[in-house]
Amino acid sequence: MQSAWLGTGPKVARFEEEFKSYKHTAHAVAVNSCTAALHLSILVAGLKPGDEVITTPLTFCATVNAIIHAGGTPVLADVDPDTMNIDPAEVEKKINHRTKAIIPVHFAGRPCNMNALCRIARENELVLIEDCAHAIEAEYHGKKIGTFGDLSCFSFYVTKNLVTGEGGMILTNEKEYADRLKILALHGMSSDAWSRFSDEGYKHYMVTEPGFKYNMMDLQAAIGIHQLKRIESYWKRRKEIWNLYNRAFNELPITLPAQADADTRHAYHLYPVLIDEKQTGISRDAFLSAMNDRNIGTGVHYLSIPEHPYYQKTFGWIPEDYPHAMKIGRKTVSLPLSAKLSDKDIEDVIVAARKIVLK
Repeated sequence: MQSAWLGTGPKVARFEEEFKSYKHTAHAVAVNSCTAALHLSILVAGLKPGDEVITTPLTFCATVNAIIHAGGTPVLADVDPDTMNIDPAEVEKKINHRTKAIIPVHFAGRPCNMNALCRIARENELVLIEDCAHAIEAEYHGKKIGTFGDLSCFSFYVTKNLVTGEGGMILTNEKEYADRLKILALHGMSSDAWSRFSDEGYKHYMVTEPGFKYNMMDLQAAIGIHQLKRIESYWKRRKEIWNLYNRAFNELPITLPAQADADTRHAYHLYPVLIDEKQTGISRDAFLSAMNDRNIGTGVHYLSIPEHPYYQKTFGWIPEDYPHAMKIGRKTVSLPLSAKLSDKDIEDVIVAARKIVLK
């Protein structure tokens, strides 16, 4: 605030440098949301009208919307019922001559099966774009999530593990991608405002293609720089809460999230449980309401994409065609999982959930 430079400038550049250093990748481009990151990534991947992009039906609508806005056709591949991540075997079934890219989503912070997905992308010459909105700290076989794909997209929204209020980041090892991403993110101009008004003197810009207003502000980046310093301590606290929930709910008639796979690191972004009315005697929505009545916030991550009217009308998707995602979407509840929760907060969540289920 004291610098009087609030737009895209030195803080954004520093945040990009520190984030790519944390992730051990060559290039980082900060933008104003993960949705913007996905949109731009699909564009620089060379998607053309009619090209298909395979993704998961168990994700926030932004993943699918970005494909649509980029002019592509989204194609859904069902999830593994245990990991809740896209199933590579289902991905292979959906590949045809129109397929251009795959966008796996590391749901709840659990790494997808990247060995299989990378093989599929390589063998079929497909672009791999990782949706890492939930998975900043995640690792797969010793390698950081977000470094497997040709491009990877991160979210710094208010509910995420690293928060800038609004914000996102794109990582890539390809300089050609990074250069074009920076241009597209700021109106298609050849240089950003900070460069134009630097101490080296005014520089004229040229518009090289019609871009977007997707740039991150220094105000956001300044927050992100300090959040990045705390990311490991916050991760440890969420892991502690995750384990407390596991012990407290182990004997309840609900389905707990699967443990992290061997040789992976879970980001512990969400703690999703499945409420089956036949087992618990209470419906998922009644459970949500009962928790709310006790002043405990919960979430639904997510109703499967084919449940929503727009996608049914536009693509003819039917929830039953994606049975695992449909089942999860109709039964899932995300319990509070934040490093800022106190021990008393955690106790309140546990007591409330147990009373509701065991009544």
